[in-house]
Amino acid sequence: MVTPWLQILDKRAKRQSIHYATARWPCNRYGGLGAFGILLVLLAVGCTVGPNYQQPNPPMPTQWHSATENGLSNGPVEIVRWWNLFGDSQLENLVNRAMGANKDLKVAEARVREARAQWRVAGAASWPAVDASGSFERLHQSENAPSSAGREYDLYQAGFDAGWEIDLFGGVRRSVEAAIAQVQASEEDRRDVLVTLVAEVATNYLALRGSQGRLAIARENIRTQQNTVDLTQGRFQAGLSSKLAVVQSQALLAGTEAKVPVLEASVRQAIHRLGVLLGLEPEALLEELLPAANIPPAPPAVPVGLPSDLLRRRPDIRRAERQLAAATANIGVATADLFPRFSLTGLIGLQSTAAADLLTSQSRFWTYGPSVRWPVFDAGKARAAIQVQSTRQEEALAIYEKTVLNALEEVESAMVVYAKSRAASEALNRAVETTRQSADIALELYQKGLVNFLNVLQSQLSLYQIQDQFVQSRQDVSTRCVALFKALGGGWELEPDAAGSS
Repeated sequence: MVTPWLQILDKRAKRQSIHYATARWPCNRYGGLGAFGILLVLLAVGCTVGPNYQQPNPPMPTQWHSATENGLSNGPVEIVRWWNLFGDSQLENLVNRAMGANKDLKVAEARVREARAQWRVAGAASWPAVDASGSFERLHQSENAPSSAGREYDLYQAGFDAGWEIDLFGGVRRSVEAAIAQVQASEEDRRDVLVTLVAEVATNYLALRGSQGRLAIARENIRTQQNTVDLTQGRFQAGLSSKLAVVQSQALLAGTEAKVPVLEASVRQAIHRLGVLLGLEPEALLEELLPAANIPPAPPAVPVGLPSDLLRRRPDIRRAERQLAAATANIGVATADLFPRFSLTGLIGLQSTAAADLLTSQSRFWTYGPSVRWPVFDAGKARAAIQVQSTRQEEALAIYEKTVLNALEEVESAMVVYAKSRAASEALNRAVETTRQSADIALELYQKGLVNFLNVLQSQLSLYQIQDQFVQSRQDVSTRCVALFKALGGGWELEPDAAGSS
């Protein structure tokens, strides 16, 4: 015969409004088992309420649409340390130093340790709790009490008390499951910070070298334009040209000279930013990075692999998936509150009215026994809590799906922009050569008096602009390549677990 409380429990489980939140009993028929036998089976086997997590499998394209563009290939992705592909030892050094000292990364590592501590907090609830206590009281009985009226005495007490809430319906197990998923999500967050950090170091390093390259072009054109000013002044003094040519050449020179302070400021800003990314004072890298160097060229071809690779490689997708797992487990935590809680408690100690007798065998006392607590009426609080967690799971699923779509978009866009920037840079390279020839021819013809100075002025201005654009395009190609590597999610796979295991 089934005891009344088990009948009520079974009916209550069947009335769950959340279809996946019903208890999964070890047996469907009670048969001839008595209530005590059923309780023993439940205690031994246990059950876990709430949904079991199933990893989502979002639809993914079979190939990248832009993988055949200039500078890309369908080959397997090998971008664990993609910054080494630029062939710049100073960039490699900066990245390695940033990995060990960046403050954002330190914050992310601290959050991993916090999540691991929360995991241990959740797991501790599955173990018995034992407390030691001791006390002394001076007691005075009421004179109106039926016995020992007016008696006054001392009471000494010391002992241990223990309590263990049996995780019969898996609430604690679900909370541990959620805590583990949160630990994993925090680890993916640290990896995402690492991917962003490496990309930011590389981007700022390229900006530094790009500004230095533009500064070199400006200074080279200043020398050329100064020679032109000297030429026009000489021809004016010899009566071979007008004052207008002198003024125009001086205006062109002044305009180019005005670019220099702006570019010098850009150089300093990039160095300052790199210093902070490395966990240093802004000016700490000035001596190291002020000497000019070439812009590191992007690798000739970037293998982009398959779209499905993003699911296992991009930390933001992996983090969103773990957050979905945690949200699913929390439904079970909330569902467990619909069911009774079983506990075993015990107390053993010494109690005496005289301190001298406290340690004798006659002072010993103990109690033990099971207890059950079951909320009969809570005005729908437990069911509302289940609905809250279910809604959060739906939200986490939508965030995961959105994260996957954003990753696909980011990679496709990064591939297109990178390929087009390479094509633009190649065209500008050709334009530099033809514009330089044009400027040389115009100056030669002017010296021979065959063209007016306006042709020289326009050709020199065009030459400076094209050269400046070409340097910017070289920087842009490498920067777009960095953005593509970041979108692909590489750069963290071989990194040690910097957060430690504490």
